[in-house]
Amino acid sequence: MDIRTSSPTARRHRLAALLALPVLVLSAACGGEDGGSGAGKEVASVPGEASADSKGSGKQPGTGDKGAFYDAQMKYVQCMRGKAGIKDFPDPKISGYLDWTKIDQIAQKPGNEEASKGGKNGVCGKEMSAAMRLEPERDVQKEYESLLSHATCMRKHGVSKFANPTMSGGNLVPGGDPDPVASSIDTGSPVYQRARQACKDKLLDGLDGMQ
Repeated sequence: MDIRTSSPTARRHRLAALLALPVLVLSAACGGEDGGSGAGKEVASVPGEASADSKGSGKQPGTGDKGAFYDAQMKYVQCMRGKAGIKDFPDPKISGYLDWTKIDQIAQKPGNEEASKGGKNGVCGKEMSAAMRLEPERDVQKEYESLLSHATCMRKHGVSKFANPTMSGGNLVPGGDPDPVASSIDTGSPVYQRARQACKDKLLDGLDGMQ
């Protein structure tokens, strides 16, 4: 996904991919000219390539356990509060994943724009990378189904151009705005906000902010 630096929500999507789900590849291919929504194609399996691992298990291998992942994320949070100067940066969830709803709200406050980017000039990049390396194993199939269910829900609640997730090069690509460069979805509209609230439970922990 080609992220526009002027959008706080889009910046959040980029960092969410780096911190919470490194197996996702964000590119401009989040959708096509037709929106990539695949409305009416509610396939419950990953299209094309079911997995990026050599055993075809549908899982992405991780190098750390949940405890180590949480501790690494907590170090990142402490860095954001200290070096980055964002005092109210929230604790990670019990699962270890960051709370992007709160981070997005913080990033919209004057002077806190860097909250969704790892601090000014990537001051907390080292801590961010350490957390990425310790993320536990993830199941690509289940994550695809979660993102697909969320996209379907968003369309049913009035966001008709919301695109389905896809696969690219063995990686899961989130859906959402079919063209983030020339956005056709008003994320600030009442309809969109109501849909986000109604569909938030469709996303597995760690996928919030991905589409």
